[in-house]
Amino acid sequence: MIGKAVTSVLVFIVTVLVTYSITTGRDLSSGRFGTVDLKSQFSFFSPPKNKNHQNDTPLPCRSRSPLRVFMYDLPIRFNIGMLTSNFAASPLNAQNLPLWPQHPRLQQQHSVEYWLMASLLYEHDKTSDAVRVFNPEAADVFFVPFFSSLSFNKHGKNMTDPDTEFDRQLQVDMLKFLRKSNYWQRTSGRDHVIPMHHPNAFRFLREEVNASILIVADFGRYSKSMSNLQKDVVAPYKHVVESFMDDDSSNPYNLRATLLFFRGRTVRKSEGKVRRKLEKILKGYEDVHFEASYATGEGINASTQGMRCSKFCLHPAGDTPSSNRLFDAIVSHCVPVIISDHIELPFESELDYTKFSVFFSVKEALTPGYMVEGLRKIPENEWVKMWVRLKEITHHFEYQFPPKKDDAVNMIWRQVRSKVPGERLAVNRKQRLKIPDWW
Repeated sequence: MIGKAVTSVLVFIVTVLVTYSITTGRDLSSGRFGTVDLKSQFSFFSPPKNKNHQNDTPLPCRSRSPLRVFMYDLPIRFNIGMLTSNFAASPLNAQNLPLWPQHPRLQQQHSVEYWLMASLLYEHDKTSDAVRVFNPEAADVFFVPFFSSLSFNKHGKNMTDPDTEFDRQLQVDMLKFLRKSNYWQRTSGRDHVIPMHHPNAFRFLREEVNASILIVADFGRYSKSMSNLQKDVVAPYKHVVESFMDDDSSNPYNLRATLLFFRGRTVRKSEGKVRRKLEKILKGYEDVHFEASYATGEGINASTQGMRCSKFCLHPAGDTPSSNRLFDAIVSHCVPVIISDHIELPFESELDYTKFSVFFSVKEALTPGYMVEGLRKIPENEWVKMWVRLKEITHHFEYQFPPKKDDAVNMIWRQVRSKVPGERLAVNRKQRLKIPDWW
């Protein structure tokens, strides 16, 4: 019995060593069996000695793959029908997609819904963060191409206008469509992506879709029970001023003679009331430009030139914590001065805004002299670092078609992908819990 046991052990050892020789390419003919350190060579004992070692054929990883998006095929009255009445082509594709009109007002600022839809119509390359799939069973998320922001701007902007009924009816019809979808029913809409970038978009039935992944400008018009960073995505406004493409000065600090620049509406609601107070506080500074104006073509040209000639651009809250002015400043390479106690910023999981922006609380900004003197104390070399960083990250805030790597559209899809695990968790927990949210 002992002899058989010894023989079995010897056979096992030889088998292991031969296998080791085959898999590692080591020559066992040298007879140096006694020098083999099994713990240092086999990963199930300990990590390999070479810490930089990587497998040549890593296992597939969904987190590295593009987000798979199924886009509902909606009647054009929900989207491009609001852009043009002449569209008759079918099906809609990248070649016959109507252009977004170059409108200087809010219709352009809140056009995120259009650019997301356009990106899915385009035949993507390997650098895209989202790809359209036509089999809903293969989808990670479902995109709802309802232009709710444009609907509000066209039909419901005056809130009490009779045309508001058109906006309300579109929302009613949209909700009916979704509730008939088996895929909506399967998750109660949790894996659906719905753009609501204008603060009043989808305002009549917003609570009926609050489980979905919402694309918003900020959370100023939402309760915490409806919209939050855990499930929703904050997307940048589409900037109105032209991007500063040839800002290659060797001495930008001295060429930008204005210390602080603001041009915009000063009569605002909610947090935006701070603008009127700032107007009074900032009077009397020769190198501070604070001007009340409206978003006309002439006004946008003046803002473009003003931002490009200024070191810092003031960004107080609008009717909600954010406004388009922040993104105009970014593409003008004018260091944003952000004044808002409740602002949430796009792509903040990837971008450190403190590297290219300056922040003041509302209380600090309304303390006479505090903000201006604080800006004067920022050394030239620190400002130049922020200016350089602005030029490096500007492309993340560009909406364009066709989309490009790491532009605003791809950054948004990347943020959506980060919400998918949370959505899956919520769906799976709901299926097995006897007492919902017992904790």
